[in-house]
Amino acid sequence: MSRLPDPEFWAGKRVLLTGHTGFKGSWAGVWLKEMGAHVTGYALPPASRPSLHDLLHPNEAPGGQFGDIRDGEALATIARKSEPEIVLHMAAQPLVRESYAEPAETFDVNVMGTVRLLEAARATPSVKAVLVVTTDKVYRNDESGRHFRESDTLGGHDPYSGSKAACELAVATWRSAYLKERGIRVATARGGNVIGGGDFSDDRLVPDVVRAALSGTRLNIRSPLATRPWQHVLDCLNGYFLFAEALFKGESDVDALNFGPSPSEQAIPVRDVANAVQAAMGLDPEWDDVSALEQPREMRTLGLDPALAGETLAWRPRLAQSQAIEWTARWYDGWRRGEAARQLTLDQIEAFTKGL
Repeated sequence: MSRLPDPEFWAGKRVLLTGHTGFKGSWAGVWLKEMGAHVTGYALPPASRPSLHDLLHPNEAPGGQFGDIRDGEALATIARKSEPEIVLHMAAQPLVRESYAEPAETFDVNVMGTVRLLEAARATPSVKAVLVVTTDKVYRNDESGRHFRESDTLGGHDPYSGSKAACELAVATWRSAYLKERGIRVATARGGNVIGGGDFSDDRLVPDVVRAALSGTRLNIRSPLATRPWQHVLDCLNGYFLFAEALFKGESDVDALNFGPSPSEQAIPVRDVANAVQAAMGLDPEWDDVSALEQPREMRTLGLDPALAGETLAWRPRLAQSQAIEWTARWYDGWRRGEAARQLTLDQIEAFTKGL
């Protein structure tokens, strides 16, 4: 079973968290604060209604600020004022289909936004470690079904994937040209397809299941047989936090790590995830296959090999993919029955860290 973040390490640490209003960022902020970290958030207002951020914080969370990561002056100001020791960069344009509609903006946000963030970190003497979150989609995917390793070639068939691969190159450039000589350790984290309670984003499978359930409409699935490296948000964040700890302490010299389910786990098709989430929410599994409709190309297979994270961080998934689906459905089912989102979130963090 995987190591867990060290609360004693995080207690009192000053953390700048970009993307704190997003799905993963909201979970990250709560968990970090539970460990005693002083978190300063920076992100655009939540993009969805409802949003996990708003459910957790009816008013903007203390220490949070709305802003665009392409605004270098604003980033420099918040970094200067908050004096972070660790920067966790999660802000991004994260949707493949949106990237087809707005390719230039996707590259601007994901590449130049990261460059602005790295420049702000470079100008902040307190920063010791920067972890930039990218994606499993940074690899040049030949649709062979194999699990990609960190040494594989980067690329991208769609603007989102290409922008994240370009982001990886920008990080590597700033590392070698500026940050290493300043003693700032910087790396990238490539996570698989993250699921968990509180995701209400457009064009994502589990939120689409939940929206269909709440509205009483039938679910449409674009690629029922596509497979993804499904993992619970807490497993992914566990990897991020362990990696950030190792960077800060100088215990890791790797530049990038994959975080995803073990290759030994059987790949789960999209249709099976939809069926499982619906069943776990007490619904009859049913949906319509719309794969015949014209739509932007998306990869049919994605897979990561997280062996290096196991070797360097003693990280491995604590939840099997079936458990990740169950925990996700349980969160949404509790929420739709009137349970408080914050308590559901805290309960799962506690179960993940103490109950497994």
